[in-house]
Amino acid sequence: MTENEISKIILDCAFKVHTTLGPGLLESTYRACLAYELTKSGLWIETEKPLPLVYEEVKLECGYRIDILVENKVVIELKTVEAFTDVHQAQTLTYMKLSGCRLGLLINFYVKSLKDGIKRFIL
Repeated sequence: MTENEISKIILDCAFKVHTTLGPGLLESTYRACLAYELTKSGLWIETEKPLPLVYEEVKLECGYRIDILVENKVVIELKTVEAFTDVHQAQTLTYMKLSGCRLGLLINFYVKSLKDGIKRFIL
């Protein structure tokens, strides 16, 4: 499956979760429900995946964790914030770079309409 095909399934699942739960809950709630929907859709996922930083020959555990990694191809970073900041975008791009994934989705479940809370990144 391509990153774009995976992305479509992810967004369908995210819209379903947001429609069912609405905005305003904890990020961990959306992560658990989205993980459930993605798994139900037949995708292989890892949640809260530790992501070490490799510097020269040293593997450093710096506390980076990808919210949801899908099929080892797509990084999902979830937020429940009023608005995205540059830090949120930098975080997503960092996870993509460190994981080797070319596609990342930054999804904010706090918004009234989820289409206003999605940013797509391609490396």
